[in-house]
Amino acid sequence: MPTERLTITSPAGTELAGSLELPTGLVRGAALFAHCFTCTRQSRAAVHVARALAAEGIACLRFDFTGLGDSEGEFGRAGFATDVADLVAVGAYLHDRFAQPILLVGHSLGGAAVLAAADEIGLERIAAIATIAAPADVPHVLERIDGDLAAIRKDGEGAVTIGGRRFKLGREFIERAESVDLLAEVAALRCPLLFLHSPTDGLVGIEHASALFGAAKHPKSFVSLEGADHLLLDETNARFAASIIASWAHRYLPLRDDWPMPEEGVVVKNGHGKFGTEVHTATHRFIADEPHAVGGDDSGPTPYDLLLGALGTCTAMTMKMYADRKDWPLEGVSIHLTHDRDHAKDCDHCADPKTKVQSIERAITLTGDGLGEEQRARLMEIADMCPVHRTLEGELHVHSRAGPD
Repeated sequence: MPTERLTITSPAGTELAGSLELPTGLVRGAALFAHCFTCTRQSRAAVHVARALAAEGIACLRFDFTGLGDSEGEFGRAGFATDVADLVAVGAYLHDRFAQPILLVGHSLGGAAVLAAADEIGLERIAAIATIAAPADVPHVLERIDGDLAAIRKDGEGAVTIGGRRFKLGREFIERAESVDLLAEVAALRCPLLFLHSPTDGLVGIEHASALFGAAKHPKSFVSLEGADHLLLDETNARFAASIIASWAHRYLPLRDDWPMPEEGVVVKNGHGKFGTEVHTATHRFIADEPHAVGGDDSGPTPYDLLLGALGTCTAMTMKMYADRKDWPLEGVSIHLTHDRDHAKDCDHCADPKTKVQSIERAITLTGDGLGEEQRARLMEIADMCPVHRTLEGELHVHSRAGPD
């Protein structure tokens, strides 16, 4: 699956590093993943869950909070309120990019952060929220900090250890964490909520999930992650959680499968990686892309593949239609097409030697034991009469105009 690296500017002006996991097929929805306390977007849970969601057709953006991973800023002076502000900025970006309400997913303190950020992101931009091992009260995370918090409150800052890593924390970090009433925030939410938690979580007990579920209003759901640890280090558990989230979210996401089809013609929309573009017809959707060699993700045929495919399929259909009408024993048509560019200097009919004349080679194989030589010859003539062939060799004009915003 393609991964797109990007940066998003936070409200404080810092650059936040992100990785957008894209499905190999059509994007059916978009999700924002918030990682755990002091983790990064490269944590096992973040990577496994994001990629598992992408495998289910949901593009998932995981990013580093301010001061963590590859993002700018100072973690110890940021705090929970800054995490919320980061989520608001990244959520707005994701919503605008995919032009549809998004799914919020948060792990551990990231789960608390998405719950607290929902109102600021705007419930009209949110399809649903899922949390994994989230604490019911933000001050709970302070209990996991090894350091003299009283001294930090007094002196303004101090060194602490969190998960075996050294950080400098400021007084504001602690005060902001202590001021959050998460259960009140959850009680006020009016959107679908899913809480996933392990009954054997040794860091954030299952009672936190019970408190969150009790505070939430319907529609709400709970799933027990039996046997999982808090950090979802086991990829199997992470993928299970992601599959549950994806199945549940499909009910609430305005899936692209449900978007209106064009009544006529074709509509194309980019935004599927660097070059990947969705092609929408009246009854079908698929992806066109460029190969890895030119910077694409190779998630679909190239534009020239589609051109050759259009000519080849039209040729085969036209020959089959003609043979059926004549009641000829044509059993199958196989066509191998290649595209080439010939320099005009090699063509005596070209006035400008800098111009390139493009050619398509079409090797046609007809199968059918009862086909006679005259029938085969006539079918080869019919090949040149297919509508797409005539369009390509006829006087074709392409007119471009500005469409509606």
